[in-house]
Amino acid sequence: MAVLPIRVFPDPVLKEKAAPVEGVTPEVSAFIDDLLETMRNSPGGVGIAAPQVGISRRIIIVDVSAHRRGGQEPNHGLLVLANPEVLAMGGKQVVREGCMSVPDYTANVQRAQWVLVDALGRDGERVIVESIGFEAVAIQHEMDHLDGILFLDRVVSIKNDLFRRKKYR
Repeated sequence: MAVLPIRVFPDPVLKEKAAPVEGVTPEVSAFIDDLLETMRNSPGGVGIAAPQVGISRRIIIVDVSAHRRGGQEPNHGLLVLANPEVLAMGGKQVVREGCMSVPDYTANVQRAQWVLVDALGRDGERVIVESIGFEAVAIQHEMDHLDGILFLDRVVSIKNDLFRRKKYR
């Protein structure tokens, strides 16, 4: 496994719509291992999307279980999702988000409180994931990367809701 370099805004790959994967082949599986290693070696990382390492494919990883906010609500632990699609979502919450690809800022962003997602899992089998709270936010954030959307694109008021990060953790 390898730790891959994180692409940082304004890298153009971060604004591209990612292509679907055909399935979880041995090559895709090896890439997922590298993506997971990269997320685990990033301070505060609870999720990562393939475009963040320069690979424009529809793969995300989310694991909020070790984060202080993740322990407050039920979560699925490690989620590896290829070609994820939102089937349903509901509720509203405003949360402070940060991103490895935008290391100098955090922002208040409005997200759904819960999501229902259809995807291919780590083994290539279809999975349906229902998620709430912080995990739902992380899934939405990472799925945005697959469509070339950064959390900065979702900030309502740059003046009131964007904050310079003191230290990335």
